Order: sequence, then C-alpha cells, then structure tokens
Amino acid sequence: MTGPVALHLHESDNIMVALVALAPGAEVAPGVAAAEAVPAGHKIAIRAIAAGEPVVKYGQTIGVATAAIAPGAHVHSHNLGMGAHRQDYGFGSAAVPLDPAPGEATFRGFRRPSGRVGTRNYIGILTSVNCSGSVARFIAEAAAREIDLDAFPNVDGVVPITHGSGCGMSGEGEGYDTLFRTLAGYARNPNFGAILMLGLGCEVMQIPDLVDRSAIKDSARFRYMTIQGEGGTPAAVARGVGALKELAAEADKAVREEVPASHLVLGMQCGGSDGYSGITANPALGVASDLLVRHGGTSILSETSEIYGAEHLLTRRAVDEPTGRKLIDLIEWWEDYTARNFGEMDNNPSPGNKRGGLTTILEKSLGAVAKGGRAPLSGVYKYGEPIDRPGFVFMDSPGYDPCSVTGQTASGSNLIAFTTGRGSVSGYQPVPCIKLASNPDLWRRMEPDMDVDCGAILSGVSLEEKGREIFDLMLRVASGEQTKSEAHGFGAVEFVPWQIGAVM
Repeated sequence: MTGPVALHLHESDNIMVALVALAPGAEVAPGVAAAEAVPAGHKIAIRAIAAGEPVVKYGQTIGVATAAIAPGAHVHSHNLGMGAHRQDYGFGSAAVPLDPAPGEATFRGFRRPSGRVGTRNYIGILTSVNCSGSVARFIAEAAAREIDLDAFPNVDGVVPITHGSGCGMSGEGEGYDTLFRTLAGYARNPNFGAILMLGLGCEVMQIPDLVDRSAIKDSARFRYMTIQGEGGTPAAVARGVGALKELAAEADKAVREEVPASHLVLGMQCGGSDGYSGITANPALGVASDLLVRHGGTSILSETSEIYGAEHLLTRRAVDEPTGRKLIDLIEWWEDYTARNFGEMDNNPSPGNKRGGLTTILEKSLGAVAKGGRAPLSGVYKYGEPIDRPGFVFMDSPGYDPCSVTGQTASGSNLIAFTTGRGSVSGYQPVPCIKLASNPDLWRRMEPDMDVDCGAILSGVSLEEKGREIFDLMLRVASGEQTKSEAHGFGAVEFVPWQIGAVM
C-alpha cells in the first residue's frame, strides 16, 4: 500500500497500530523499524518501554509491560498485561451538551398507541417459559401454511420468541425480575404490531403476572393462552393459528408514516472486535450516535463488562454525579458478580479479538466506548429497564452480544447498529441490525453480511463522512430498507435473556 503503514493515534502513545502486516525491518516512523513480524491491526512499540511501565494507546493506559519492550517490537499478550488501574471519575466534568442538528431528519415508521414508533411491524409469539417454546414454533409453522401473509401487506412476518428459562428458578429476586423486565419489554416493543403470549400453565413466570403487572391489556393487539388451559398441543396450535389470523388483521391496520428521527432508539453493539474497531467503526458509529442525539433521538451503549477500565470516560460525561455513580455501582456489582462465579473482569478479549490485535480488556473497552460519541450521558438503566428519556444512555448487560441486544430490545430499541472486525453474523428480530465492518479485508471477504465499510477510514475517508453515511442508512433501514442480516433471515435463535441466579 502507499502511504503510512502504521497509525500513531495520540501524541502520548508509546505504540503505533500496524495498517498492514509488517515484515522485520519495515520502517513505521522516522528512526523506528519493525524488529520482528507484526500482524495487521496489532501494536508496535515506537520507543523502549521498561518492564512495569504503562503501555499507552488513545492517550490512555491499556496495561503495563510485563517485560522490557524494545523499539519496533510487537506489543501483545506475550509482553503486555492488565496491571493495576485507578480511574479519576470526574463526575460530570466533561458533560457538554451537543448543539441541536440543523433541519429535521425523518423516517417512515409505524406509530403505536403508546406514542412510540416501530421500524418494523411483526407479530410476535412470546413464550413465558422454555416448556412452551416448541409449541410456539409449531404455531408459527402452522401459520406459515394456513395464513396468507400476502393478504396483510403491512405485516413483516411472524416471530416466535423462545428461550431456555421461565421455570426452575426463584419466583422473586434479581433473576426473576430481570426475566420479567425482558419479557414485558418485548411485549411492549414498538416493532411488534401484535403479540400472542404463550405459556405452559404451571411455570414460575406466570402469564397473569406478566399481563397484570405490565399493564399489557390491549385486547385488540394482544392475546394470551396456556397449553394446559387449551387442553394440550393440538388444541393450542389450532387456537394459536386462529389468534394469529385475528392479530394479523389488526396489525395490518398500521401503515408507515413520516415521523421525526427523535423516535429512533438505537442499540449499539460491538462483537468480534479487532485492533481497528476502536479506530474506524466504533468512532464512526459514535458520530452517527451524536447525530441521532442532536435530532432528539436515543442511543444506548451497553456491555458493562466491555467498558471496564474506560468507565471514567463515561462518568466524566454524566449529566450529574448521581447518574455517574449509578454506572460505578454497576461496575462494582460486576466485580463481585465475576468473582463469586470464579471469573474475572479481564477474561476478555476473546481469542478472536486477540488474533485481531486486542490484548487487554482496557484496550478493548477504550475502543468500545467510542461508539458513544461525545454526547452527555443522560441516564443509566438496568438490563431491560424501559428507557424513559432521550439522549445518550447506558443499559447494563453482559458483553455477550445476543444477550446484550435482547436487553436493549426489551428496553425499547427499534434499531441496532453492530460493529465488527472479525465478522460477526447475527440478526435480532423484531429489530433490524446494521453491520459495520471495521477493516477493508473483512468487507472484501464478508460483504454479503456487512452493510457499511468503515475500513475506508483507513484510506482517508473522514469519521464525520462515514458517520453521516451510517446515520443516513439508519433512517433508510428504519423506513423499511432491508439489512444484510434480515435478507439472510437471521433472528430465530438470538433471543437470549440474561439468566442470573440459581437454576433449581
């Protein structure tokens, strides 16, 4: 390639990031040559780093040298470790409101009685318990044979939402409350035009509780039944298909109409990250997130275990100290949660992340928070808790992508943007998912799965230009344009509620 072969991201950094695979002797900066082979996306020292000295990327510490590192050496897991780290939380010290965007951005969505707006118009079969999962699929399969969805042109399809929990658990406490919020949140998600809720009948997660406590009582758009109450599988399938016919007619009454972009609730994810994710796709999504916030919309950052070590960048942007402290409370909960389950917060990056050039969770987290742009942090929420204010917010979740997106959907997301450097493939019905490739090699290899080539930033496209491209695509997808994951039919197995607590 012509041009630089490595990037120096911040003047205080003592490493650079290789843009291509470097052979020994390759010059990366004046007076600095690769002392050994360095893979693309990986780090190379630009000066001597003593054992125990911090290694700095993005102007932030990403760990400490576990051995002396010579100029030009490959910096990775063989000579870089987590080390102790302390952060200055500086609550609210960098919270600068963004100027409203000029003009009005709009999309064509489905208005709901709740006042929220859907980007899709699905009918959901929502199960309260694993025991009703197979029958939910039987109903969906029978509906595909017996219901002509072409007669309901405004309906996007039927989605069975099945999972592996709902019983064998305590009927109170953290685990129960988390699953309850998740199921209730899906029932209220604006991308569902109608819902059939299906239980077995004797489970811990009782349908009457979900209906009454969540005020899901719109008789036109919701139906409820149990397999035991219907008299078994054949009767439940027959009753379910009949209910879906009625629900399809009701959901079909919804039509797309022009609405402000302020009705978009964007869930932001990164998975299969690499050494470029924090340089290209994540900050470009951050630009798009800021644009959405400037238009009055909402963007949700999550994956608490993958902001670890970079939480100070968010607390400093909190609108007030109580909001910032809520985030630190989550971090402390996670430290205890991982310890009591014989884990550790630095169990990340994954093997694939490491092959892509990431070494410590500090490095991964610093790149991950770039998805949040520059907007003030206006709220911090539990997993699946309804988002009740616009702006840039944080929702607690694991870093496991399907589980995290499940929580964001329950919290009200009607659109997902997902950055990847290794090539994650997934989809999240009923919410469309835009895939952002962090590097040009991934784009070339997996273009059928990727929606945006953020690797072009490495060739000179500005973050602002790419961020605007992502934002414009968000509006088109919200208006009905299909994403690559939707075209492939992803979404049948990605509903993964966060299971907390004992399975009994």
